[in-house]
Amino acid sequence: MSIATRTGDDGTTGLLYGQRVPKDHPQIEAIGACDELNVALGAAKPLLTDAAPRVLLENVQRALVAVMGELACAEADAERYAASKFSQLAAGDLGRLDEAVAALEAGGLVFDGWATPGATALAAAFEQARVAARRAERRLAGLPAQGRSVRPLVRQYVNRLSDLLWLLARQAEK
Repeated sequence: MSIATRTGDDGTTGLLYGQRVPKDHPQIEAIGACDELNVALGAAKPLLTDAAPRVLLENVQRALVAVMGELACAEADAERYAASKFSQLAAGDLGRLDEAVAALEAGGLVFDGWATPGATALAAAFEQARVAARRAERRLAGLPAQGRSVRPLVRQYVNRLSDLLWLLARQAEK
């Protein structure tokens, strides 16, 4: 079996459960933005020297795969997906982000206005991931107007993730 199926040569791509949509469909844009965010997180991992942030990022990456899976089905199949055995974003995933944000803030991170990215390679990598998270958030926000609902938990998760990434960048600047 080859990765080159040629089924997308006509400018369409497949959703979960077989439907096809144009490659520039808002749903595909949202999935792509989450995919870019996942890659940006992966680019930050080799720069980490501590195990705890690496574990956190790996958990986030798994959660993003779950989000992409959820987004990869048509609105008509949302209930089918929810009842499936596929991995799904859960309240505990959001809770882990909230805990990480609280821990960073409790650690005395002080911020004063806008940051200028690039103080360190790791800080820049976190900033790149943060802007990818904001793009993903914008794509998710636009889906309901296109007929594809998005669970509030998914929107909250991506929003909170961008906050966490901003704090991680500030920590990496120290």
